[in-house]
Amino acid sequence: MVTPVSIVAKDLTITLSELRNLMELRKTDAVKKIQANYGDINQLCKRLKTSPTDGIYGIPSELDTRRTVFGKNYIPPKKPQTFLELVWDALQDPTLCFLIIAALISLGLSFYNPPGGSAAACHATDMEEEDEEEEMDWIEGCAILLSVLCVVLVTAFNDWSKEKQFQGLQRRIESEQKFTVIRKGEVIQVPITDLVVGDVAQIKYGDLIPADGLLLQGHDLKVDESSLTGESDHVKKSLTADPMLLSGTHVMEGSGKMVITAVGINSQAGIILSLLGVGETSEKTKDKDNKAKKTKDSSEAPKNLDTVDTERGDEDVEIKTNEEEKPKKAPSHKKEKSVLQAKLTRLAVQIGKGGLAMSILTVIVLLARFFIINFVMMKLVWTKECTPLYLRRILKDLIIGVTILVVAVPEGLPLAVTISLAYSVKQMMKDNNLVRHLDACETMGNATTICSDKTGTLTMNRMTVVQAFISNTHHRVIPELHLVHPTTLDCLRKGIATNCAYTSQIASPERRGGLPRQLGNKTECALLSFLLELKQDYEAIRKMIPEEQLYKVYTFNSERKSMSTVLKNDDGSYQMFTKGASEIVLQKCCFILNEDGESVAFEEEDYALMIKNVIDPMASEGLRTICLAFRDFPADDEEPDWDDEDDIIKDLTCISIVGIEDPVRPEVPEAIRKCQNAGIVVRMVTGDNFNTARAIAVKCGILQPGDNFLCLEGKEFNRRIRNSEGEIEQELFDKVWPTLRVLARSSPSDKYNLVDGIINSNVTKQR
Repeated sequence: MVTPVSIVAKDLTITLSELRNLMELRKTDAVKKIQANYGDINQLCKRLKTSPTDGIYGIPSELDTRRTVFGKNYIPPKKPQTFLELVWDALQDPTLCFLIIAALISLGLSFYNPPGGSAAACHATDMEEEDEEEEMDWIEGCAILLSVLCVVLVTAFNDWSKEKQFQGLQRRIESEQKFTVIRKGEVIQVPITDLVVGDVAQIKYGDLIPADGLLLQGHDLKVDESSLTGESDHVKKSLTADPMLLSGTHVMEGSGKMVITAVGINSQAGIILSLLGVGETSEKTKDKDNKAKKTKDSSEAPKNLDTVDTERGDEDVEIKTNEEEKPKKAPSHKKEKSVLQAKLTRLAVQIGKGGLAMSILTVIVLLARFFIINFVMMKLVWTKECTPLYLRRILKDLIIGVTILVVAVPEGLPLAVTISLAYSVKQMMKDNNLVRHLDACETMGNATTICSDKTGTLTMNRMTVVQAFISNTHHRVIPELHLVHPTTLDCLRKGIATNCAYTSQIASPERRGGLPRQLGNKTECALLSFLLELKQDYEAIRKMIPEEQLYKVYTFNSERKSMSTVLKNDDGSYQMFTKGASEIVLQKCCFILNEDGESVAFEEEDYALMIKNVIDPMASEGLRTICLAFRDFPADDEEPDWDDEDDIIKDLTCISIVGIEDPVRPEVPEAIRKCQNAGIVVRMVTGDNFNTARAIAVKCGILQPGDNFLCLEGKEFNRRIRNSEGEIEQELFDKVWPTLRVLARSSPSDKYNLVDGIINSNVTKQR
């Protein structure tokens, strides 16, 4: 157990920079790095002053030290603007600024009345009668200021109230989420914001991992990393192959323990959020890390700089390019005007220029008339006594000019726009869309490009059997029950129920009218749902054959490309069920069940026809094909050597071949069609493979037959947009993005680079 003593920073013999660099690695690269630098994970735990079994002691001083050295487990939100700051931001609108200046000039001139002078004494006959409305000139200036005040207060109050709502939601999320950790040998639950580097956490099926860590112990642990990579397949975690557990990913199978190595903005999810500009302290933290790295590794930096992955944003890269990259840093888009604001600004400037020209012309004409009548035609002399009177007349002409200028600008326009946007916010809230800023309401109405993920956005994020070759017939939809022979149906029911992990289940919907929940492996859940559509109860089979009665299980791995389960029957015979990649399993089949449920020979020419007529057509539609097969071992035969897989998994009988896909959401094709009709280009950006992404794009309507658009993988995309030094060039990027419609096998940084490059592009006027 960890000794209950205070830990100071110097006791932790591993730096934040080391841990960040370690968590950038994946799979065997990470294992080799751990072995080379630390020996094993237990030795790394010692350097973190934690116990793999008992965790940290957890006293407040220790937790404070770890937070100081390694950071806190939350993304610090940017400091919210005060109400006065929001008022000031609202006042930055050029139209409002113009109105304020004009109103102040109008007020100043209306109250300026120099004393002295007599119209009779100065022979100024055209000024003998004062304008009765002259004393009311201040009303127009005050009315304009009141209009501006209404616009500013409405805008600022709306932004302020929405900001408060967002902060409340964030605080509620942070306080309600808890995670299980081991401290002082005791299993406790703590809020995820209290997690620190060195904590030993328990993870199990269904958990959302809240921080980066290394696996200490695992039992059939599989993680869904699609939130980071877009890859729908579950990743198996083990100490020898892939011990890296990343924040923001879901545990889909198994259980285990992990030691936390990165939290908050230093975790992989936090790094991505920092890249997107979330959190005000992200840059400060990077600078702090850079200084520490420079101090510690200054002698090593020159020889390491050339070997660092520039896409990762490592500290070494930042040291190398700190001075060079500053001028090339992409501009921040936060302060950019919205499309509506830009159009209103241009309109205000155009109206202002026209009004200014007319007001100047009017003032010149009035002054010329005054001087010509009094000093040319009447031949008066400008005397000291008459100066106040003449000045009042000149000021009156100036007020007329300013009035023309003010009238030319529609002071009600900003107020009308603000009120309409505020109304839009209310309407969007009824659709459960909480809008933080008023001008965000117009964003979708002015969008020219939508870059969408595939998994869970365009698709339903639930694998489903949509086609099946069964009973010697290729069914393009799930076949009716009467079309499947009872013998074949019995093999399907027993094979799928027992040869899928028992942790994979179909559960009741979370809410009434919703879809059944898929728990566990998505492919296996698709097969179980296939059984349910055939009106077969897999749970009954599992109750008859509990998991502990399974005689032998050959779990799926990258070498087998299949999973097999052996059952022992009461008469001493054995029955093995196999499922896996169609091309692999089908090659090991010597028989196939026909339409009468009978086992008939399956020859090489049959295999070729099956590939041509069934598997290839399914694959061309973006389906993943799974072959289901079985083999009987008679009781009279000698018991096989179960360790000899090559001798066991052969002479199989094919039951069925199914095509599985993550189906497109029903509303997506119509939504994309509407976007395209409105001039919006929809692009798919996904981590899934090229063929699947292309097929889904066709189903969604992103790609049409005969289109000459680009479909690229992440590697090819980077090759085209980067120069010889590995840097992204806007000129190269502009040659790719206008025709790009599908980007497959893309990393989070690829997605960011695509969106950022489109925003910075000047190829088109509208962005």
